[in-house]
Order: sequence, then C-alpha cells, then structure tokens
Amino acid sequence: MTMSMQDSIGLTRTRPVISAVGAKAVLLAAEAKAAELGVPVTIAVVDDRGDLKALLGMDGAPKGATQWAIDKAATAASFRTPTHILGQAVSDYPAAVASFMGQPNATSVPAGYPLVIGGDVVGGIGASGGSPEQDQVLAEAAISALGTS
Repeated sequence: MTMSMQDSIGLTRTRPVISAVGAKAVLLAAEAKAAELGVPVTIAVVDDRGDLKALLGMDGAPKGATQWAIDKAATAASFRTPTHILGQAVSDYPAAVASFMGQPNATSVPAGYPLVIGGDVVGGIGASGGSPEQDQVLAEAAISALGTS
C-alpha cells in the first residue's frame, strides 16, 4: 500500500505504508516461528510513527511481554534501527544512554526491528516472552516472510 504526503517544499511523493494485511502477515509469520521454537510470546507491529497496528499475545506468554513487545517495535520504527544495535551504539556513552532511555517507549532490549519496504521504514516489529535470542529469531523470521528489505 502507498500513501501520498507533502514534503517540505510542497511537492507530493508516494511512499509505502504497512497495511492491516501486512501487519497480520508479520504477526502470523512470527507466531509460526514461535510455535516452532515452542516459545509463547507477544508480538507487536507498529506503523512508521510507532503507533500500534497489530498485537498478538500467544497463550502462556508472560504478562510483561505485552508492553515490552510494543516498546521494542515502537523503538525500532521510531529510530529506524534494530533495538540491539541501538543498545550497542549508546552503551559506551552514559549521556546518550540517559537521553535515549528518556524517550517514550525507548528500549535497547533485543528483538525490535524496523519493517522496511522499498527503502522506507513502514513500521516495526517487536517480540517478547522468550530469551533475547529466541525473540530475535522469530522477529527476523517474520521480516523474511514479509519480504521486506
């Protein structure tokens, strides 16, 4: 799906956006991978502004996983970078860590990834409930299934 928007000088350009169908496809792919791993998780998909587009809490997912999944997805979409890379980038700079963590929904916990179509960030995915490695594997599987690049 695409959406027109005006740039700063009044010209219009078209950019892709994540649709409800796309968000559902991401959720289903992540859920399938989580089931394969035997890990109950919560999966969140947000749009490019970090607003919640879709959410799935698998049976048995930890209660706190819901907010963590949303935060991971929102951080990845807002900062246009996977959360684990953001964490690495700011880890050696205490002032940067303090500033980063002062942002709403910001987290450097692994398993938040931007969703990219045609070079544009259209949203983010976050997974929570397994180990950091498991959460990352299933989020990456969802991205691959969507065919984003």
